[in-house]
Amino acid sequence: MTVNELARKLKVAPDTVRYYTRIGLLQPRKSADNGYRHYSERDETRLRFASRAKLLGFTLRDIQQMLEHADSGESPCPLVRSLIVQRVDEMREQLREAQALFERMESALEQWDEMPDQAPCGDMICHLIESWSPAGENAAAVIRPKNENGFDDHNREPQA
Repeated sequence: MTVNELARKLKVAPDTVRYYTRIGLLQPRKSADNGYRHYSERDETRLRFASRAKLLGFTLRDIQQMLEHADSGESPCPLVRSLIVQRVDEMREQLREAQALFERMESALEQWDEMPDQAPCGDMICHLIESWSPAGENAAAVIRPKNENGFDDHNREPQA
């Protein structure tokens, strides 16, 4: 199969096939006649596997590790299980953080509902944000801790 034939067959972009080839996930043979890459059933299987793994949240690095295990005759299943447990834990935390953010945003909307707009003055930039206080929380609890690089994990900007 050519790039376009493989891409069409598995309903992916041809650029995806090319990229996966460039990083070594797919290993087509080159035609001596015209230099075109020809993909085998093995490449099709690997691309289908990578597409499914991506849908489950695995990264290309994860997928490369899984394929390396399989290529060496080892079962990638223990690695897959370990990685998905890690991803589920990360997703749970992201959902908790997103829910907390959503609740803060709704709280702000409620507090701002009856407040008029105001021009900035020497003491305030936007009185809506500066007058907002989290319901039932102190403001310090809303500020996220820095990670080891000094960045807030939510927006990757340095915190004061």
